[in-house]
Amino acid sequence: MVRRLLPVLSIAAALALPVTASADTLLIEGLRAAAASASDRPKRGMTMDRVAATWGEPATRGGPVGDPPISRWEYDGFVVFFEYSHVIHAVQN
Repeated sequence: MVRRLLPVLSIAAALALPVTASADTLLIEGLRAAAASASDRPKRGMTMDRVAATWGEPATRGGPVGDPPISRWEYDGFVVFFEYSHVIHAVQN
């Protein structure tokens, strides 16, 4: 039984290695691209008025949800999250 199982496990382990390596590469490339475009997105602490003045009107506005109220503005290429009227996070699409 062990002799039958050993070749199968060896093949399965060999096939799993390339998948892990390619996933790591994609993650790193995605992080580099997001970091490079971070200067093109609103910064933490900016007001809604300043975001609208700098980037224009968003394609969609999600109303406040929860306590504290969190709003979401969607632009072409990124999404901005506000707590009350200040940016808490801006992420690339």
